[in-house]
Amino acid sequence: MLTSEHTLKQFDTELEAVRARVLQMGGLVEEQIVRAIDALISGNIPLAVNVVEDDHRVNALEVAIDEECSTVIARRQPAAGDLRMLMMVVKTITDLERIGDEAAKIARMAQLIYESDRPTIPRTTEIRHVADLALGMLRNALDAFARLDLAVAAKVVRQDEQVDEAFRGILRQLITFMMEDPRTISHAIEILFIAKAIERIGDHSKNMSEYVVYMVKGKDVRHTGVEAFEREAFEQR
Repeated sequence: MLTSEHTLKQFDTELEAVRARVLQMGGLVEEQIVRAIDALISGNIPLAVNVVEDDHRVNALEVAIDEECSTVIARRQPAAGDLRMLMMVVKTITDLERIGDEAAKIARMAQLIYESDRPTIPRTTEIRHVADLALGMLRNALDAFARLDLAVAAKVVRQDEQVDEAFRGILRQLITFMMEDPRTISHAIEILFIAKAIERIGDHSKNMSEYVVYMVKGKDVRHTGVEAFEREAFEQR
């Protein structure tokens, strides 16, 4: 009996360690986004280069956490909720790694823009706005994961609509610029790539919030729509 209790405590400790590593990775990814946007807005090329070079840290954490999950599954053979949690951790770190890739992409575009002969960035206010929205989504998705909070997970899905609308607004403005002055086409396309990267950060954060529902309730809410997601999230367990 004592051996069984000890084993369960060890298992709980291992699960908590995995969850803590996911949040560590989330914090690193969040930092990468903030630094990439700062480099873009300020024109800080060394900072942009640093963000790109630090992408390997995000990749290394994904590999390490993936290996931890595989080891725990092989050793403990978890069932039900514990197995769901480990499966969703693997999916979550994949999305976090892709968010890190998008941050590196923003940094590379910032470097390209400021190393060209056009040192000014159009639409900085709009880019900052949509980036703040996407960062809010990521923070809420990580919070929902940390506390298994379905209400916060549902909030992320609603926020994704705001990010999508902000992206469409930037797209309309860039099209107008290109139509009015064809000389802006190359630069507008660079800004469009950045805006799209930020929009993808929102998409990955939404994915993470969907995994939280599956961890808690065992229900797959992908591709179900906002209203269906909210119904599932707020139903009694």
